[in-house]
Amino acid sequence: MTVADSRDLAVVAARAASSKQGEAIVVLDVSELISITDYFVIVSGDNERQLKTIAEEVVRAAKERGVRPVRIEGETGARWLLLDFVDFVVHVFHEEEREFYRLENLWRDAPVVDWEEDGEASSSG
Repeated sequence: MTVADSRDLAVVAARAASSKQGEAIVVLDVSELISITDYFVIVSGDNERQLKTIAEEVVRAAKERGVRPVRIEGETGARWLLLDFVDFVVHVFHEEEREFYRLENLWRDAPVVDWEEDGEASSSG
């Protein structure tokens, strides 16, 4: 998979999360910073039920494009779900955990992808 393909799939994941009322959705291009993945999708939800619903929708949307997560962590009573698709990773946080871990600050050198644009996503720094 190319970086462009993984970007497009990360955008699909962000839009799927948004369709289930995911909040404060951010897509970070970490391809130049780490070698294990190209993109992080970070999203918040209000409660555990919503986190599960967001994660399920992301998985469903990815499967429609022929991609399945290789690993899902934090399913039981989770306040942070991690969906590892290898080329992109989706972090579904309860608001409190997101504030505590502050992944956006940890990866602040990563360009933010504008996933809400119509058509292809574009990176901005």
